[in-house]
Amino acid sequence: MAQTIMTVDDSPSMRMLLRAALGKMGYTIIEAEDGIDAMEKLSNNRPDLLITDINMPRMDGFGLIESVRQDDSWRNMPILVLTTETSDEKKQRARMAGATGWIVKPFSPDKLAAAIRRVLH
Repeated sequence: MAQTIMTVDDSPSMRMLLRAALGKMGYTIIEAEDGIDAMEKLSNNRPDLLITDINMPRMDGFGLIESVRQDDSWRNMPILVLTTETSDEKKQRARMAGATGWIVKPFSPDKLAAAIRRVLH
């Protein structure tokens, strides 16, 4: 069975790029447009991996990571941050919130695939 990845990004074009790249890699994709949307979708989906942007309206990536990590059933789900942010301070903050890894936009499908393999296997 294909592994499921939830992508969380407020940019429709970024969600489309992720859908295309991840679909080619054979993953099932659930899309959310911000942290609140993602939390609602997590209540009735079980993705194997969460890929989230940081800068989003309503609930940003940091808030989403913290919310997910507060739920015991999601404690071990890997979370990759996909963002234009490159500051060490933001990376540190994401790590402290519970992020597993960090990918900088724009991403190459190869880099994305490698990062996903690292956290899923």
